[in-house]
Amino acid sequence: MGAVSPLANTAVETWQALVAGRSGVGVITQFDHSDLDTHIAAEVKGFDGSAHFGIKEARRFDRCVQFALVATREAITDAKFVINDDNADDVAVVYGSGIGGIQTLLTESAVLDKRGPRRVSPFTVPMMLPDTATGQIAIQFGIRGPNLCTVTACASSTNAIGEAFEMIRAGRVSAVVAGGCESPITRFTVAAFHNMGATSTRNEDPQGACRPFDKDRDGFVSGEGAATLVLESLESAQARGARIYAEVLGYGATCDAHHITAPNQNGPAMAMRVALRQSGLAPSKIDYINAHGTSTQLNDANETAAIKAVFGEAAYGLRISSTKSMTGHLLGGAGAMEAIASVKAINEDVIPPTLNYHTPDPACDLNYTPNVAYRGPVRVALSNSFGFGGHNASVIFSEFNAA
Repeated sequence: MGAVSPLANTAVETWQALVAGRSGVGVITQFDHSDLDTHIAAEVKGFDGSAHFGIKEARRFDRCVQFALVATREAITDAKFVINDDNADDVAVVYGSGIGGIQTLLTESAVLDKRGPRRVSPFTVPMMLPDTATGQIAIQFGIRGPNLCTVTACASSTNAIGEAFEMIRAGRVSAVVAGGCESPITRFTVAAFHNMGATSTRNEDPQGACRPFDKDRDGFVSGEGAATLVLESLESAQARGARIYAEVLGYGATCDAHHITAPNQNGPAMAMRVALRQSGLAPSKIDYINAHGTSTQLNDANETAAIKAVFGEAAYGLRISSTKSMTGHLLGGAGAMEAIASVKAINEDVIPPTLNYHTPDPACDLNYTPNVAYRGPVRVALSNSFGFGGHNASVIFSEFNAA
């Protein structure tokens, strides 16, 4: 596993920050936001692309692609996974991004307006495409198998993990580099999300702004980063003596077919049911749900209702948390970041908290692990992601039993 997040620039340090309940939200530093209504975001800090790629190469990668490559390098190193001519055709990349290189698109659009068409960079198109991270991962690490970009808004990287899982189960490849990335913090996107009523304007309290499931929640906080996981068939992993963090047991993907932005509980509930059915587990076997938990009024109440629809009265005994309360919302990269949190929860028997949960909401009346991490057995975790367009994805992870 590897990550670049608003909390830290490695997966290990990101996890430590999540358990500690540390927020990555602050006042925006990337541009002048004085005329905007939203002044806060969860930015990646201390990241220097030129230090990783050199000045010339870094200029040819959008910020989201830089994040993806660094997170993937960490993941492949962590997996001790050697990719060479012997196995390169048997490894795939499935990586998600909701909007890809939007910073490049906006920058070069401004160049066109101010300096004319001949000044637009010839690298613009390959830098801005959502699938550029996927292609660059293949180029950088020599991966010649299937190469796919999942673009399902905020479900993108959970779909990437799920489709990677299905690809391995089908025997198409023995391993997949899967994950997602996003770098959406721009004047344009901040204004656009605010104008649709989606983001928090609690500018005076950045670290307290994202409060999933709390009665006083007023919207999500935009975040950025990338997260990568190496998925591998059991046979392949055991043959090379790999350390196995967890197993993927089930994957559900559905669409609300209801509204482009307003959620419907039926789609999320069905995604969870499909994942449970594929896993062969009873709902009572789920110890932890890493919720989509965006901190918007509609999503949090809808997700709570969907969990109740699937788990019934047992929903009240579940441990649930939203790590977006600390990372902000990484859009297409959110699901992969939350998959890492789910897997680490299993590894270390620790459930990270939902930060900033202070005032109960009658519509959100489950156990959201408020403010302090919970320490106790976690054998099976379910991670949810729901995106504009009605996209829903759920993945189930379990502890690995070599027997």
